[in-house]
Amino acid sequence: MESLTCQRLTDGARRAQMRPAMADLRTSDFDFELPESAIAKRPPENRHGGRLLVLDRKSGAISHRKIVDLPELLGNELIVVNDSKVIPARFYARRQTGGRVEVLLIEKIEQQWTCMLKASKRPKEQELLHIIKGANPDATEAADLHLGALRICAHLGGGRALVEFTEEIPLEEIGQPPLPPYIDRATDKDDWNRYQTVYAANDGSVAAPTAGLHLSEEVLAGLGAKGCELAKVTLHVGPGTFVPVRSERVNDHKMEEERYVVSAATAERIAAAGRENRRILAVGTTSVRTLESSKGMAGQGRSELFISPGYSFQVVEALLTNFHLPRSTLLMLVSAFAGRERVLAAYREAVAEGYRFYSYGDAMLIR
Repeated sequence: MESLTCQRLTDGARRAQMRPAMADLRTSDFDFELPESAIAKRPPENRHGGRLLVLDRKSGAISHRKIVDLPELLGNELIVVNDSKVIPARFYARRQTGGRVEVLLIEKIEQQWTCMLKASKRPKEQELLHIIKGANPDATEAADLHLGALRICAHLGGGRALVEFTEEIPLEEIGQPPLPPYIDRATDKDDWNRYQTVYAANDGSVAAPTAGLHLSEEVLAGLGAKGCELAKVTLHVGPGTFVPVRSERVNDHKMEEERYVVSAATAERIAAAGRENRRILAVGTTSVRTLESSKGMAGQGRSELFISPGYSFQVVEALLTNFHLPRSTLLMLVSAFAGRERVLAAYREAVAEGYRFYSYGDAMLIR
């Protein structure tokens, strides 16, 4: 089997893929009106129960369908999904002084973790934080503090730190699925299943690749019966997916690195699809970034690829994606694929038609 090679897009390569003609795009060019009522706080009753807006990327024509219609809408595409698994990365701890600290684990590096800390006052280096059992951040009983502790090894800036557990603790015993901040409710038992794709296999994400949440076993079976083939890549979604674009100019924004892997088997399927003139459909923006970062070749590395309008797609030819936040890098990626004006027009129609937005919301098929 072909060995995996490490690939990284350098800053120079990233800048080379930015287009001078698009230098005047502003973050405000990706704004749209969204009522609070349109934000989905819970998933549909059935995994494949969502609505599907179909957008023709050439003509701009829009039709309204359902997720269960996907097998009818597709043919023999190679469907590429992200099989990264969301880890129960969010939990709470207490300082010796009694202050509460929210912890969001990001990445394990040997025996330590990078993480984000949220507290009224920053913990000191070498300080011990005692882990609170369960999802109750207000627990104060001594019995709730028996699951061990975290030691702050170093502060990394920007609210991030390097920490280590004082003893081996399964994350399932202390953590919760890290729902996005706009789902302003406590995590419940349904989220353990529904904030995870049915094909999730490789631990490492702190946010779900949400377009894949719609794909039930029934829908996947229907796609297979139509001649579609499924291929898997892995991109571990980091907290950068929620970081707003703070720069006024779009091209001044820098993406956070995220780890990805493309197996030799998937790379061969991509190559075969090209030879057979089969369309490659990416499920979600994370699959897009993996395919475009790797150019469809076997490898592993860290991607900081920022895709915005004017980008020339090398691999992806169709896209299944959720509806994203205003001014977000995810909306910019979708706009790069289908055109900013067409995408924003589709979003306006989705709002008017009562579609549900964001992680637990409805989806778009762009082809």
